[in-house]
Amino acid sequence: MPDPVAIIDYQKCHPDRCDSGVCAAMLECPNKVLRQEAFYEFPFSHPSHFCRGCAKCVQACLFEAIRVV
Repeated sequence: MPDPVAIIDYQKCHPDRCDSGVCAAMLECPNKVLRQEAFYEFPFSHPSHFCRGCAKCVQACLFEAIRVV
């Protein structure tokens, strides 16, 4: 079975509406799989084997823009 992956739907993602432009889902990820290079920019899922499928990012995203597969 392949490792879980956090997928971001950029149609639903609104980093400009997150607190201070910082992605709430990125802050919740215990393994730092989600990254954001600058405030108010879109986060991205760092391709790695560190995603454990905990879905804390999914729960933290206010816009339902993330899913774990």
